[in-house]
Amino acid sequence: MNPAGKVALVTGGAVRVGRAIARNLAASGAHLVIHYHRSTEAAREAVAEARRMGVEAVAIGADLADPAQVEALAQAAEDHFGRVDILVHSASPFVRASLTETTHELWRQVMGVLVDSFFLLARRLAPGMVARGEGNIVVILDRGTFDPWPTFLAHSVGKSALWALARNLAVELAPHVRVNGIVPGPVLPPPGYTSEDIARIAAGTLLGRWGSPADVADAVLFLLHADYITGEVLFVDGGERWAHRRPQTG
Repeated sequence: MNPAGKVALVTGGAVRVGRAIARNLAASGAHLVIHYHRSTEAAREAVAEARRMGVEAVAIGADLADPAQVEALAQAAEDHFGRVDILVHSASPFVRASLTETTHELWRQVMGVLVDSFFLLARRLAPGMVARGEGNIVVILDRGTFDPWPTFLAHSVGKSALWALARNLAVELAPHVRVNGIVPGPVLPPPGYTSEDIARIAAGTLLGRWGSPADVADAVLFLLHADYITGEVLFVDGGERWAHRRPQTG
C-alpha cells in the first residue's frame, strides 16, 4: 500500500512513539486522524504539523477504555474523511502493578485501552477496508507480549491478548486487509529514567544503544509497503531479545 492519499487513524498519535508514526505517515502523504486522550495541546500541534506537510488532519479525543467513546471515535473519523484505510493502534497505558497491586478497575482500564478498543475499532473499520479491497492494520506491542512481566501484569497480559487478536484478524480479513505487529525495544526512555538507567538498558541490546521513535515509524511504513507480509510481528529492538545469548567473556 502506498500511504499517499490514504486515511490513517493512529491511536495515541499525539505523543511519543504514536506522534512519530503520525509524522511519518503525514510525510508519506497520508491524511490523519490523530486520537488522543488527555494530550489536547500536543494533538493540536500534531495536526498543525501534518497540515504543514500538505495533508489533511484532525484530532479526536476519546478515552479508549470507554466503549461508547471508541465507537464515537470511529464514527467521527468516518464522518470527517468518509473512510479509514490504515489503523495503527499505538495507545498504551504503562502501569506498574503486580498481581496483588492490580485492582479490578485497573485491570479493566488497561484491557479496555489495549484490547477492547482495538476490537471495537477493527470491527467498525475493517468491513470498509474489505469492501474497498485494501486495508492495513498495525498494532504496537512490546516485550511483555512474549515474555512474563509480572511487575506490569495487566500491561503484559493485555499486549499478549492484543497480538492474539491481531493475528486472528490477519486470518479472517485476508486477503484484502493485512494485519501485523511491531515490537519496539528501547527507543524512548520513560519519564524518570536516570542516565544510569539509560546506560544499563543500552548495554542490554546487541547494538549497545537506544533506537528512536523514528525507527518504529519507519517499520510501520515498511509494513504498509510490504504487501506479502501479514500475520507477522517485526522486532525493532536493536537485538534486545537476543542479548542474553551473547557469549560470556572474562
